[in-house]
Amino acid sequence: MHDGVFITCAVTGSGYTAHKSDKVPVTPAEIADACIEAARAGAAVVHIHVREVGTGLPSRSVDHYAEVADRVRSSDTDVVLNLTAGMGGDLVLGDVERPLPPSDDGTDMAGATERVEHVRKVMPEMCTLDCGSMNFGEGDYVMTNTPAMLEEMARQMTELGVQIEIEVFDTGHLAHAKNLVARGLINDPVLVQLCMGVPWGAPDDLNTFMAMRNNVPDDWTFSAFSIGRNQLKYVSLAAHAGGNVRVGLEDNLYLSQGVQASNGDLVERAVTILEAQNHMVLTPAQVRENLNLTRNG
Repeated sequence: MHDGVFITCAVTGSGYTAHKSDKVPVTPAEIADACIEAARAGAAVVHIHVREVGTGLPSRSVDHYAEVADRVRSSDTDVVLNLTAGMGGDLVLGDVERPLPPSDDGTDMAGATERVEHVRKVMPEMCTLDCGSMNFGEGDYVMTNTPAMLEEMARQMTELGVQIEIEVFDTGHLAHAKNLVARGLINDPVLVQLCMGVPWGAPDDLNTFMAMRNNVPDDWTFSAFSIGRNQLKYVSLAAHAGGNVRVGLEDNLYLSQGVQASNGDLVERAVTILEAQNHMVLTPAQVRENLNLTRNG
């Protein structure tokens, strides 16, 4: 257990949620405003995806990422920028009888350099590396991250000097992350996000969470979250287990049953939970110091 906990706010994600709540930001300006709102509410880190303007569908637009970063950096609000690098590994197979060729509807497979291009352009303090493949959700969709792809992406991120936040969705992902660290592809300090409750990765029951948590090396920093109704419960659980926390509209749209939340609402609730348990909520400056982050822009 420890006293200092930082909050990450995942402000929009890439899921089909924009039509479910008008609080989900879509345009670069809306996403930047959501980052600022979350930071003012107490988030030290904002995790950023971008979306197609008009449709709200997921996007890999380097220009969108750059606009979001420029808007946040030019504001009077400090926050650590954490860009996703999970896009570009979306494989939708044809169907159960004829899986090949892949479907054009939803398949988006890009090379390592292209998947890291927005990180190279924006140079955030942090970016994510989804450390494995997974049957993510339903149908014929597979989140695809081969060992060779992950090794090359990790190499490029490390070469850029951007802190990698390893995202693990199951126990095998954590084992692969340890291998990448042991081989020098990810440098110290090592940061890992335990992503719980995502179909069909690690479920968010207590036994599975503790199995994941207990396999995080003692010298790594970890954060954890769950999706949906258990998001706010995981604020207390992750902090009590010695980790940091993540909330935000990427993972959950509600503050309570039937009450839709903004990103600021979810961060404020997380601050209330943590402070009620006598945890110190860390600032962006403290996170940069603890994780030896380089602030750019």
